Amino acid sequence: MVRSLAGATGPPSGCYDADIIILALERTAETIAAIMSACGQTGASIHIFVLDQGSCPETLDQLAAVAKDRPDVTLLAAEQNLGVAGGRNLISDLGHGRVIVALDNDAIFASADTVARLVAALDAEPRLAAIGCRIVTEDGGSDDRSSWGYPESLRSCSEESFDAITFVGAGHAIRRVAWEQAGGYDASLFFCWEEYDFSLRAIAQGWRVRYRGDIVIRHKVAAEQRVAWTATRWFYFVRNRLYIERKLGRSWPALAPRISGYLLRGVRNGLSAQTARAIVAAKDMAPIMRSRPMPPASASYLARNDRVHRGSWTHRLIHEALRPLGRPSNVASTAKR
Repeated sequence: MVRSLAGATGPPSGCYDADIIILALERTAETIAAIMSACGQTGASIHIFVLDQGSCPETLDQLAAVAKDRPDVTLLAAEQNLGVAGGRNLISDLGHGRVIVALDNDAIFASADTVARLVAALDAEPRLAAIGCRIVTEDGGSDDRSSWGYPESLRSCSEESFDAITFVGAGHAIRRVAWEQAGGYDASLFFCWEEYDFSLRAIAQGWRVRYRGDIVIRHKVAAEQRVAWTATRWFYFVRNRLYIERKLGRSWPALAPRISGYLLRGVRNGLSAQTARAIVAAKDMAPIMRSRPMPPASASYLARNDRVHRGSWTHRLIHEALRPLGRPSNVASTAKR
């Protein structure tokens, strides 16, 4: 399923702070920049895993040249595209650093101590499962509006810190103990909503998620290899969100308002066929789901740190139907397909 291309055969045998994981698919210059940014991290012991999921031979050769003879980098190639969820699962499981730090292949760490600060932040709060970083544009001058995964009412708090119910995939850190306890990502999602799904399972087990506006990732938002809304992105967005709701025990009648919003938005954006296919696919993925309600403390956490910021169902339905396609809220960066 996966073959080694260059660099170390694996992580060091002893204890170390963090595995930095990067998924790659073309974007040669951006991926090399991401790798070098990871290699330049100081103040924490690290190992870097790069998994290519279908680049051309020329790209693989250039990535191999960067990883060659580096004891802190392991470059691998998958036989097929496993998606974000499956790809991150694979390389996360190859390491044993106590923290898993993920970086998009069109992003870089804003400073040399970013990973050290993420590790320290997790060490300081024992029940913190994951940290989402502030994602800014490539030049670092402003927030990357396409990578805001939290309620719109909190957007003005982007430089602050707050508890959340998800994190953005472009740059984040997960405590390995929480990762293993929650079972990693659901690989069947492929991409879109995988961070949200993981966070819900971690929260159900008593963990917390936190946004840190003072820990920054610079994101280029490369167009190359990005799945467009008019291709399959909207399909995955709708399918996966409905599937996750079903995993939470929501009945199809209870999901009617959400489905109505998706149908209206699909019509408005000329994606009616994708929307219909996504609804059918979600039913196929979750024909019968056993109810698994959130424990009371976890349900209170969700209400306190997300629902209260989003308004009534009526407001949310209208907002869902009228919002133009770009990057819907709560969708983490998913640019490695």
